[in-house]
Amino acid sequence: MEVKLDKQYPLDVDAARAWALLTDLKAVASCMPGAEITEQLSETSYKGGVKVKVGPAVAQFGGTVDVIEAVAPERKMVLRGKGADKGGSSASMDLTAIITADPANPAHCVLNGQAAVIVNGKFAQFGGRMMVQVSDMLLAQFVENFRQTALTLPAAEGSPAASVAAATAQGQGEGQVQPAAAAAPVVAREINGLAIFWALVKSWFGGLFGKKA
Repeated sequence: MEVKLDKQYPLDVDAARAWALLTDLKAVASCMPGAEITEQLSETSYKGGVKVKVGPAVAQFGGTVDVIEAVAPERKMVLRGKGADKGGSSASMDLTAIITADPANPAHCVLNGQAAVIVNGKFAQFGGRMMVQVSDMLLAQFVENFRQTALTLPAAEGSPAASVAAATAQGQGEGQVQPAAAAAPVVAREINGLAIFWALVKSWFGGLFGKKA
């Protein structure tokens, strides 16, 4: 079964820091609940895994991620991932991610993603609609973690973000109250399939009653 996704996520972080994070695959993997990079096989190939939990049962997918293309001037990254679990299920994904600056606000950007996901085995029985809903939920978690992590990176000298930081530091030096430090992003250790399923059930019932109303 194949599922295609085309998403755009506005981010309150400048394009330079978002791109710096996107090119660090280990850091990117830590933003996806349940995913991790365990080994770097070459300059463009990595080995990793994804852990999925459904109630007391835990499934572990192992596979590889390859950087097919990385174009810095366009802030474009093309990745190909594939993996399988011991139960015979397998999945592959071709992903193109592009960071575009926001012309109206240089301190903001947009994360654009296009993906083609192919799933075989027991997970394919959920159907394309369910897979899209689950993917949307996981991507929402990923983007929030990505945003928080990108904001912790140092801003490039002369960038709008650096100017804001400098102004804040100057204000603190003049006796202004120092804001509390931002909390580090919390990344889930594994994908909780039961929680995802329950959220989908609630969403379905909400839509059902909403239509009746």
